Amino acid sequence: MGRTTVSLSGWELDNPVIPASGTFGYGQEFSELYDINCLGSFSFKGTTLHPRFGNPTPRIAECPAGLINSVGLQNPGVDHVLAVELPRLARFYKKKVIANVGGFSVEEYAEACRRLDASEQVGILEVNVSCPNVDHGGMSFGVSPEAAAQVTRAVKAVTKKPVYIKLSPNVTDIVPIAKACQEAGADGLSLINTLLGMRIDLRQRKPVIANRMGGYSGEGIYPVALRMVWQVYEAVKIPIIGMGGVSTAAEVIEMMLAGATAVQVGTASLIDPWACQKIVEELPQVMEQYRIESLQEIIGGAHHG
Repeated sequence: MGRTTVSLSGWELDNPVIPASGTFGYGQEFSELYDINCLGSFSFKGTTLHPRFGNPTPRIAECPAGLINSVGLQNPGVDHVLAVELPRLARFYKKKVIANVGGFSVEEYAEACRRLDASEQVGILEVNVSCPNVDHGGMSFGVSPEAAAQVTRAVKAVTKKPVYIKLSPNVTDIVPIAKACQEAGADGLSLINTLLGMRIDLRQRKPVIANRMGGYSGEGIYPVALRMVWQVYEAVKIPIIGMGGVSTAAEVIEMMLAGATAVQVGTASLIDPWACQKIVEELPQVMEQYRIESLQEIIGGAHHG
């Protein structure tokens, strides 16, 4: 293995830097700015079984240390992704991607994942359990160990590719949910998703976002994400993809020392479209600064220091 190479469930990545779902589309726009093959991989836009228009506008609210979004999983649906987006992607991206999947019932998750599982371009299925369970009062699948495990089992039953469950931080304790996913057969975990937040327009005296609340992301949530990656690493034996407010190469390494095997970068790319490219380029220098020979060897290293 090379100095920056890491392995996710047997899939070798040139480096651990992965643009996060919802911040990189299906890759085309960023490919016009730089050669995105420099990335370890990327997690494409959250995709559901059926096309979704998403939530009403406005959907975005700025914050001092990040932003709040309530896009509502706007996407063209899994069949369009397989027929149009992935063939287009193959023209400019030569690596496998992470397929981020949303759903509003266990059956929707399973069927969308089953269809994506057949694509050779997909390396990992990343299942976002922060979606509301419409069959049980709208509570997010990700806030219940039982519901998260149910989705995990259903997806594993119809797929062969590694399945990573993307966990919500909007819970009292993320560890029982992580353990439940592992026991249900998850190959890995992604964490954290966005925190719930809101802003109020002082002039109009009403919430900025039409949906009132949305997902808070950006630099402000980094310490929370790091803490949760640390906790989950100590509780499970499966790989973790860490994310949440990461914006520098040093933070990628910090997240790996906490227990992440790979690291996703989200809001930083919305602020600076070249953020991920810069992090990849800076990694070797930061490794040299801290006398790191191999990134694979530092995973969870802070637990033993």
